[in-house]
Amino acid sequence: MNRGRRTLTALCAIAMLAAACGNSPSGDGASPASDAVAPTTTSPATPEPEPEPEPAGTDEAPEPEPDPEPAGTDEAPEPEPDPEPAGTDESATDEPTTTEPAVEEPVDPYPERHTFVALEGVPGVTDDEIRVSVVGIKQNNPLGTCILDCFVTGIRSYFDYVNDSGGVYGRNLVIDEILDDELFRNQEHALKIIADNSSLAAFQATLLPSGWGDLNDAGVPTFVWNIHGADAVNRDNIFGNHVIGCPTCTIRSFVWIASQAGATRVGLLGYGITETSKVCAKAFSDSIDLYGPAVGMEVAYFNDNMAYGLPNGIGPEVTQMIDAGVDFIATCMDLNAMLTLAQELERQGARDQIRLLHPNSYNYEFVAAAGDLFDGDYALLVFAAFEYEVDSPLRHAYDQWVPADGGPVAEQTLVGWINADLFVTGLLEAGPEFDRQSVIDSLNQITYDAGGLINPVDWSRQHTAVEPFVYDHAYELHCTSSVRIEGGGFVGFQPAPWMCWPGDTEEWSEPTPTDFAA
Repeated sequence: MNRGRRTLTALCAIAMLAAACGNSPSGDGASPASDAVAPTTTSPATPEPEPEPEPAGTDEAPEPEPDPEPAGTDEAPEPEPDPEPAGTDESATDEPTTTEPAVEEPVDPYPERHTFVALEGVPGVTDDEIRVSVVGIKQNNPLGTCILDCFVTGIRSYFDYVNDSGGVYGRNLVIDEILDDELFRNQEHALKIIADNSSLAAFQATLLPSGWGDLNDAGVPTFVWNIHGADAVNRDNIFGNHVIGCPTCTIRSFVWIASQAGATRVGLLGYGITETSKVCAKAFSDSIDLYGPAVGMEVAYFNDNMAYGLPNGIGPEVTQMIDAGVDFIATCMDLNAMLTLAQELERQGARDQIRLLHPNSYNYEFVAAAGDLFDGDYALLVFAAFEYEVDSPLRHAYDQWVPADGGPVAEQTLVGWINADLFVTGLLEAGPEFDRQSVIDSLNQITYDAGGLINPVDWSRQHTAVEPFVYDHAYELHCTSSVRIEGGGFVGFQPAPWMCWPGDTEEWSEPTPTDFAA
């Protein structure tokens, strides 16, 4: 029974991804150093002695007219040399035309990226390699989705991408160890990584993060699939693909998406066995209470005591929602529960009348297998959805390298890719004489946006928990990237990859279309 409760906590934490979207624009980008080429406007020195003889040669001209024009020696028999010296003053005004606009080539913000420095005593670092460990769930995965394998593919593809350009500090990036925590062995594997001391950093994609505290306390920089806000918060050595800011705060993005579906009477569902799911459902309810009047929306049905896995189905609850006039349902449950809910709505003849908000169904295989069952529904994401054009070099590289490595274009591969990029960013920020602590310290001074693929995270302040109506540690902008489900696939409906609100207020307003890669 205890294991079941622990599993549910993780599953509902996944559902809460929808509630954790915010943003703070990145101030990164070193401006190219100006090229000191302006002195090219200096005029040639050799012709200067020539002008003197030329005017003397003007007496050869029979008419006196040439004499009044000594400066105009360009009309003298030897015009070529004359104009240049005589016109040196004037040429100074013309010279700028000879100064072609300097072509500012991109400046590498990390010019020492290929500088090799021999290091002693740094875990996982040899003269040839920088090694990391990866832990995730494969066996006993109650979701049945690709987590560990896809996460590893994203990391490995990114490492291949970097190694193809010479690696980092003369070393190749290598995954040294891959461990399946089988749902309940996360802490065991974390303690193994600490004891072995053979990895510079750890990567984690798990449902029960029981070892995160140990890794943090041991000073191991750890890069995670962050569906576990409570396990990542207040731990300065844990870095996620995004930050779960405030699970109890109201969520404008949720209400806005429901309004896009034309929702007026909303049903809310959560699991009763875990506080995480109950808090999520309550946050949805509070959001409608606060913002609903502005968009003509209210809560018509609320149930945060659903049995995990819906072992007895969801027939009675669907009937009650239909009777209550519900036209939109949002849940804090896993994707398998969303399938059961949609099937029951169809069985009772209401599937076409009620739209669903999926917190964790951005899975191409899952949605395709359902055919048109989810058509018209919406899915929430914490990264720029693949359906939106994002002019990001990091995204373009992902589109090339992940498929080449045999991986699917999917959430888990992108999470691994982003985590790997954040790790390498920490290495480059630390410099060629790096170690675990310098990587951590360097990351905790920057704002990171994964090339516009995520809401920028200010790691200098966003490790700390966020409280309602207190914005010191919140995202600068509260944002969402959402898609609609049509024809067994996903389509973008937003005018930009992100729709954002100010992060320092809870006031309702229309969102601003935003592209962090632009």
